[in-house]
Parts: sequence; C-alpha cells; structure tokens
Amino acid sequence: MRSTTQSGAFDRGEALSLTAAVSTDRHFVLYDSECSLCTFQMKLLTWLDWCDVVRLVPITHAEAVRVAPSLGREELMEAIHCVTRDGDIHRGARCIRFVGLRMPLLIPLALLLWLPGVIWIAERIYMWVSRNRHLLSKLFGCKDACAILPARRRTEETDLHTPPNLPSPK
Repeated sequence: MRSTTQSGAFDRGEALSLTAAVSTDRHFVLYDSECSLCTFQMKLLTWLDWCDVVRLVPITHAEAVRVAPSLGREELMEAIHCVTRDGDIHRGARCIRFVGLRMPLLIPLALLLWLPGVIWIAERIYMWVSRNRHLLSKLFGCKDACAILPARRRTEETDLHTPPNLPSPK
C-alpha cells in the first residue's frame, strides 16, 4: 500500500491512514465541481462507468477531505485525483490511465497511455489543459453542454450538483 507524496516518493505511514479512511468497493475520483469542463467530463464518466468502479466526489464536498486527508486544496485544484481502494493516489493523466483500464470504452486510451513516453507527454498536455480549464470552458461552451448531458443516477453517488459540504440526497 502506497500513496504519492508531493515529491513523488511513497510514504507508508500516510498510506496506512488513507487505507483506514477509504473503505469501499469503488475507487474515488476527486474533481473540481466549480469548473464546467471538469463537471462535463465527470457527467460523461458516469455514462462510461458501466461497472460502477468509481465514485465521483467534488473537492468542495466534505467527503473529499475524509477520502484524501493528505491532499491540500491547492493540490486538488491542480488535477483530478483517484484514490484507489488500497489508498494509492493517481493524479492527472495517471488518474485517467488508472480509471480507463477499469472502463471498457476507455481501455484503448488507457493502453495508449502505457506506451513508453506517452504518459510523460499526456501529463504535460493535462497540466496545460488544467491551468487553462476555465478559459477552455468558456471557449467550448461547456456550461451549455453540461445542461444537455445529464449525469447518470447511481446509488450512493455524491450528486454532481450537491452544494459544497452538504450530504447528497438519498
């Protein structure tokens, strides 16, 4: 069991605390719910997740702190994060690669990200998109697209439109 620290090294003590906090049959994907582009992608992900392998949690929701207590708000704002059942944390393009291997329609993309050197390029592209996501949202009209694409309702899912720090409706 490992978790990634700021420097990229692994800290076993931190991983043990993450494992205690994360007891579920699904992986947690933490995302910025105040970003139209991010919300659109998470709504799309609900439709691609046929096997219900991930649970989407907005970083403004109280559950995000419980799931990833070692991640600060600034880190969470930089990229999506996946906290695995084992407590490992994948961020950015590595999160996409990890989640993609667990969703049938995303497997080709995930396999592409395993080719030598591709993840390095994908991380740079991801960071550029992340830094410019609010501008890109405006350019591509993600807010309007979000209104068209409904999120797939799933059991025990944190609602994509639940106000920050409020429990999701049952």
